[in-house]
Amino acid sequence: MSKWRQPWFPWVSLVARLVLGVVMLVAGALKVTDPETAAQAVRAYEILPSGLVSPVGWGLPFLEIAIGLLLIVGFGVRAAAVAAGVFMIVFIVAVASAWARGLAIDCGCFGGGGQIAPGQTKYLQEILRDVGLLLLAAWLWLNPVSKYALESDPSNESSARTGVTAS
Repeated sequence: MSKWRQPWFPWVSLVARLVLGVVMLVAGALKVTDPETAAQAVRAYEILPSGLVSPVGWGLPFLEIAIGLLLIVGFGVRAAAVAAGVFMIVFIVAVASAWARGLAIDCGCFGGGGQIAPGQTKYLQEILRDVGLLLLAAWLWLNPVSKYALESDPSNESSARTGVTAS
């Protein structure tokens, strides 16, 4: 164990993995049942060309679900954390952009989305939430080994060959 690694790191990584994974899974699951509304939420940001709105609105929930499941079961944690982190950065930039341009939209993060009354926006809370999730993703990138993970320690090839897990 590195002198910087602490015995409690795998427990913190477990919590980070589950929180980030559940958020991604729930966000995707709430959108996947209504792809038209998901596309409407993407359209409301007025960032993408119209030809990309539907594919992004329809595909985004499936990617969120896949990333969430990988994190929850603990397989490919570092890669899933990077993907989740990229999502968080994109979401932060998109919400900040909508806020800066004076758009009044629901972020559509957990279903719904689209135009809302100007006083109903929650941009600061949404950005702060996503920054917190980005920090969890960064922790997992740095510390992917966690308790009760399906995958062995990705940095220790011998444990991967023997099937010893990080539990």
